[in-house]
Amino acid sequence: MKQLALIFITAFVSNSIAMAQVSVIDSSKYPKLTVFTVQQDQANMMQQLGIIKLRPGKSGNDKDPNHANYDEALANPCPQLPDVLTLKNGKRVTTADIWWKQRRPELIEDFEREVYGRVPKNVPKVTWTVKVLDREVVNRIPVIAKEIIGHVDNSAYPLINVDMKMVLVVPANVKGPVPVLIMFGRPVLPAPAQPSPDDLEKINAAYKEMMIKSDPSMKEIFEKYPAYQPITRLPAPNFFAPAKADEELTPQERLLAAGWGYVTIDPATIQPDNGAGLTRGIIGLTNMGQPRKPDQWGALRAWGWGASRALDYLETEPLVNAKQVGIEGVSRYGKAALVTMAFDQRFAVGLIGSSGKGGATLHRRVFGESVENLTGGGGYHWMAGNYLKYGTEESGFGKKTGCDLPVDSHELISLCAPRLTFISYGIPEKGDANWLDQKGSYQATIAAGTVFKLLGAKDLGVSNDHLTEKMPPMLTDMLNGHLAWRQHDGGHTDAPNFKFFIPWASKWLNYEKKTP
Repeated sequence: MKQLALIFITAFVSNSIAMAQVSVIDSSKYPKLTVFTVQQDQANMMQQLGIIKLRPGKSGNDKDPNHANYDEALANPCPQLPDVLTLKNGKRVTTADIWWKQRRPELIEDFEREVYGRVPKNVPKVTWTVKVLDREVVNRIPVIAKEIIGHVDNSAYPLINVDMKMVLVVPANVKGPVPVLIMFGRPVLPAPAQPSPDDLEKINAAYKEMMIKSDPSMKEIFEKYPAYQPITRLPAPNFFAPAKADEELTPQERLLAAGWGYVTIDPATIQPDNGAGLTRGIIGLTNMGQPRKPDQWGALRAWGWGASRALDYLETEPLVNAKQVGIEGVSRYGKAALVTMAFDQRFAVGLIGSSGKGGATLHRRVFGESVENLTGGGGYHWMAGNYLKYGTEESGFGKKTGCDLPVDSHELISLCAPRLTFISYGIPEKGDANWLDQKGSYQATIAAGTVFKLLGAKDLGVSNDHLTEKMPPMLTDMLNGHLAWRQHDGGHTDAPNFKFFIPWASKWLNYEKKTP
């Protein structure tokens, strides 16, 4: 009861202090916060780049005049990919040393400048605070759950506040430290512990007393229903209930059963998912509320930065093996997971789900979602401002397409080498639409294999010729290397692949669940 009261009091005092701090900020001391619509922000970037006209994105409706292309004969206007193992000076990369010291830095520079943007050097410090520590039970597994807030120092520009939210859950019945998978999503405590009947009786008595003090008429109501308890317990975990069937397990339950922990981090608390939000969140904070410059980071890189800061926290957490932390995401968060893995070499493993264009799918491919859907559509804020150039129809520098990009997604995947990288997709029939261009992702994955092999790791085990290799049928397990591919028979999710991902990752990480 005392702990519960302390939480309430602490939260009240913290909120009061925060409100008081906001009320005394003299906004005249700081650059005025820019308020743009999506259209205004995009127009501002176009003006900076000298772009007159962008090509519109393709429609997913086959009946529209501007419908997406699904004809494989038209999908490869520039079939040859940039050679991942050739330096800009034309020399071949023949050793791991040349890769690490010369070629990888070249690729990082191109991806930062032209595709995903640079993380500023002045990003403020993050202070992590455990808000709630709870002992819970998830599918009959005892766990330790922590709700954690990462406050970004905004003393240089207090008009923008960034408090990243995440939840860490680790099994309590396993000898640690344990591997952890960071997942982009909405963080919630999985099964908050309930007060005992005696504690609940005290809570209800205090609650009734507080209500009567606030509104004396409540006394008559409570006397009218003397046995009524305003606050009731949720059902306690039933340890004698049969275990869930395998097909009913959630990804989180699978991780815990295998002795892994997981973190769920909320991308929206790092950076808003829209162009109007580019003067807010961590991007807005570092720019003091001003619009981006063309080579500055977009939302994908910002979300990846947030995941990296979560890993900073996990490196201080004794329950976690920080050398065995992975990153996972689906769709736009699959793009973010791949970007995170590519740029932060501390991540040991990545599960990249249905990431499409801007993720694992080749930019040069014109199949389903196009570069123009990112540059001229609703996803431009995910990318660097410079990426708009590749959807340009009219400008001071002429016309550009995805074929003009100096890099492509096979090189992004190669930046993950030799670490464990699992590319996951579903099937169009179940909702993982052709729009995502699964084939374009497979081509990128096999083309990236040359770097994995150069660095002493195993790739998919097929040739690295993206033009001749055929994509395998769904449910084909290509899990014998550090680079993995599997297309499950579900929809726009990676959940069906978790039962394959976890043992694959555990094997290569040499992790075996141990009980105390």
